[in-house]
Amino acid sequence: MAHELVAEVWRGAFLESVHHGSVIALDRTGREVLAVGRPHDTTYPRSSNKPVQALAMLRHGLDLDGELLALACASHSGEDFHVDGVHRILRAHGLDETALQCTPDLPIGEDALRAHLRAGRAKAPQYMNCSGKHAAMLATCVVNGWSTHDYLDPGHPLQRAVRETLEELAGERIGAEGVDGCGAPLFGISLAGLARAFGTLAGAADGPERRIAEAMNRHPEWVGGTDRDVTKLMRAIPGAVAKDGAEGVYAIGLPTGEAVACKIADGSSRARAVVVVAALRKLGVDAPDELATVPVLGHGRPVGAVRPSPALVS
Repeated sequence: MAHELVAEVWRGAFLESVHHGSVIALDRTGREVLAVGRPHDTTYPRSSNKPVQALAMLRHGLDLDGELLALACASHSGEDFHVDGVHRILRAHGLDETALQCTPDLPIGEDALRAHLRAGRAKAPQYMNCSGKHAAMLATCVVNGWSTHDYLDPGHPLQRAVRETLEELAGERIGAEGVDGCGAPLFGISLAGLARAFGTLAGAADGPERRIAEAMNRHPEWVGGTDRDVTKLMRAIPGAVAKDGAEGVYAIGLPTGEAVACKIADGSSRARAVVVVAALRKLGVDAPDELATVPVLGHGRPVGAVRPSPALVS
């Protein structure tokens, strides 16, 4: 995959590091307004796939809305309200945390992690950032009478439904298959397909797609966490549906049907919001200045910034 320069790391007046990647921005008709790198090559969207996974679940009878539906789409920080929400989904379907098959983990939010360790708690599936998705997957199995012990098997009816839904919204066939960090099947598509999927979700006027868009935009802290950039992005842009993913992936759809998706080649997370904001501005979107750069620190104070490359701002 031939990526291009998408972000620069400046420490004062010195260019210290660079990030390469790929990014695409689509207008409301699906026309490419911006295409840098190889956005039509297959990549793993990682957790950016979660809203589409949730759509497959809603189409198969999952009855969640509001903050709990947002949690089903989340890579949550592990704050108390996130973990409580996971338990609420499980209890409503006659299950508890022992049914979760996501990887035991610690909270990924800094404040949540400190509180967790102070309380002497250990790694557990319910604290893993994907536990909302897994709870929703289990709930969908209960609703349909599907087995729960093998819900992560790629051949399970739930995972077949996820695959079909992703191919439909992306407008392309799955290009790669693997296992995500949480243990769920992972399906690869292009950044162009990911952008199309997010444009469809955010631009839907009704149906389960609209339910997901409203849940995520109205409850963004449930999708990420109190201080996460994905939360700030959805708070700043009315109707936006945004989702970060591991290994430098980020996608956002707008209620107009416009969309952006990016992948940072080295897997770093520090440049991805910067790249997405630059791409949104290419679409004429009033994206927040707060996320347009990321501070580079010296002795705890800003002495530079991570900035989009000239190719994204010219």
